[in-house]
Amino acid sequence: MRSHLLHFNFATLKSLVMKHTLNTSWNGNMQFDALVSGHHVIMDANPEVGGQDAGPRPKQLMLASLAGCTGMDVISILKKMRIEPKTFNIQIEAEMTEEHPKHYSSMHLIYEFSGDNLDMDKLKKAVELSQERYCGVSTVYKKAMPLTFEIKIVE
Repeated sequence: MRSHLLHFNFATLKSLVMKHTLNTSWNGNMQFDALVSGHHVIMDANPEVGGQDAGPRPKQLMLASLAGCTGMDVISILKKMRIEPKTFNIQIEAEMTEEHPKHYSSMHLIYEFSGDNLDMDKLKKAVELSQERYCGVSTVYKKAMPLTFEIKIVE
């Protein structure tokens, strides 16, 4: 019997593991359905431009991706520090260019926490670790525009 061995080099194997694939289908008019990790994300436009307002705009999903990415990092890091805020909210203020192609020219994140005995130094450490080391969305956006943040403890 002959044995057949498959030969992979590390770069090929790594690219297979690290690749994400996404399918987006047109639903008519201005509506698109993206299948993301088995979940349907419907995107649509305003009625003024032919849409039916059946879902968020694609550019605004960029903001949601950033908030979700850094938010998950921060919560994970805080749990390791044994800190659990009562509430945690991220607001993003994004400046948009006026000329086409319209795009975000800067983003400012406002991390808002509430809870008992929150240590600002630890909150800052968690946010900085997310922004400087873990959040891949932040990393990409920083290459395209200024990305700033602030941290608030609210009641």
